[in-house]
Amino acid sequence: MEITIGVQHVSRELTLETDKSADDVQATVNKAVDDGGTLVLEDEKGRQVVVPVSSLAYVEIGSGEQRRIGIV
Repeated sequence: MEITIGVQHVSRELTLETDKSADDVQATVNKAVDDGGTLVLEDEKGRQVVVPVSSLAYVEIGSGEQRRIGIV
């Protein structure tokens, strides 16, 4: 699952891959926004991305579909 995070006043997006479901990611984002603290997401390699909720512009949650490689 690919997640793209837009941060206010930053021209680059944060992109990470996670093995969590879209529902789990959405629940984590919703809880962080409701709490007003920080959004913490972990990628497939165990690294964490921490973004203050006040700086979030958007969070794009990609589909769980695997990308195809080669001739289709």
